[in-house]
Amino acid sequence: MKKSILLGALALSIATTAAAQVKPEDQIKFRQAGYSFMSWNMGKIKANVEGEFNAQQVEAAANAIAAIAASGMGALYGPGTEKDIGNVKTRVKPEFFQNMEDVGKLATDFNAAAANLAKVAASGDKAAVQQAFGETGATCKACHDKYRMD
Repeated sequence: MKKSILLGALALSIATTAAAQVKPEDQIKFRQAGYSFMSWNMGKIKANVEGEFNAQQVEAAANAIAAIAASGMGALYGPGTEKDIGNVKTRVKPEFFQNMEDVGKLATDFNAAAANLAKVAASGDKAAVQQAFGETGATCKACHDKYRMD
């Protein structure tokens, strides 16, 4: 467990170095775009598990979520992104930047759940997808509950 937290924190620190080349307001915009795209894909999966199940749509959506989760979004939480910048608003709580070990664990959990969702979606098993979808959603909620303003 400590190894996964360490890897998550390391990924965030490496990603943060790469963010130095992107203006803080652009980091906020890019991370919001990534989360919006993941949300749209989560919605597609939800519609499929609650209605007529299209395994190809679910697999494509799950792969998109997993790809974004593994893309190094931690780089988009660089210095200056903890507050609004002009008309670019953020809902991240300041506590996010003060609890990087916890954030690293949450990010690691989310990445693992998203990768598992993609793996399970490839099987086409609706019940298994429902379970993995719930687990992925729970990892989203865990971070939102702690570190996102309403």
